[in-house]
Amino acid sequence: MERPQSHPPVPAPRVGVLLVNLGTPDAPDAASVRRYLKEFLSDRRVVEIPRLVWWPILNGIILNTRPRKSAHAYGQVWGQDGSPLAAITKAQAVALQARLGGDVLVDWAMRYGNPALGAAVQAMKDRGCERILVAPLYPQYSGATTATVIDALGAQLAAMRWQPALRTLPSYYDDPVHIEALRTDTARQLARLDFTPEALLLSFHGMPERTLHLGDPYHCQCRKTARLLAQALAPEFPQLRIETSFQSRFGRARWLEPATDAVLAAEAAKGTRRIAIAAPGFSADCLETREELAIRGREQFVEAGGTHFAALDCLNAGHAGIDMLDALIRRELAGWI
Repeated sequence: MERPQSHPPVPAPRVGVLLVNLGTPDAPDAASVRRYLKEFLSDRRVVEIPRLVWWPILNGIILNTRPRKSAHAYGQVWGQDGSPLAAITKAQAVALQARLGGDVLVDWAMRYGNPALGAAVQAMKDRGCERILVAPLYPQYSGATTATVIDALGAQLAAMRWQPALRTLPSYYDDPVHIEALRTDTARQLARLDFTPEALLLSFHGMPERTLHLGDPYHCQCRKTARLLAQALAPEFPQLRIETSFQSRFGRARWLEPATDAVLAAEAAKGTRRIAIAAPGFSADCLETREELAIRGREQFVEAGGTHFAALDCLNAGHAGIDMLDALIRRELAGWI
């Protein structure tokens, strides 16, 4: 039966893969950062404080003081292609597209900011993707990261009459493919340093300690990633002491410990002079790795007496990282391609 001329065009069915990361402001200026922070810090998954208490703090204090400071920090890491997180996530999507070929459409989005997750899902559906694998690029699961992606995905689906079939990438904190990618890339970077570190600090993004007691698995998954990576590196670096910490404390609540800034100062104070720091909880370099760790972390360590400091890159769109994503994505696409 021929399609009537009045029938709207329908693209051929295809499979889509959508890589999702946290988010970034559109520009390194106070106005853009304020819009981004308002969206991010208004998420009930991110800040689990009653609205009656949190709303005056957010709108009366934080959004009037923090954007200018954060804009300065973004300005120190902003490149010609934008924020590092956006540029790297895009590069990951391009590299994965080359691996998967034309039968699969690969795109990328941000949970907060642009390109927006909901719009990206709709655009993929409009291009014929009737089956979409949504891949939150968070190795460790948290309600404040992975779950918010699923929340936004559900909101988008609720607005769609013709919904695609969906799968989501599970957390991969202890997946052998992930640990091997971390081992390979970390070993490569350590071998290229012009000094021999006495310690390697594995810094994960912090969360309020109460999230652990409420049942969030994030802390345990970070600890397991660190333990498995330390075991994997031991044969090649038997003298390297490996420690774990949590960064980006915010507010007065108790956060997961030990804190990265406190550990850097304590290491230097007790005589450690050469240290490297890596962030195996981040799939791509961002403000928290390139400014907080690489710039401020160096300052903290040197001011406390350290002499040699190196911040290692995340997996990003390097060979080991793309090999890992390719393997994980193909596993989840089984039966679809």
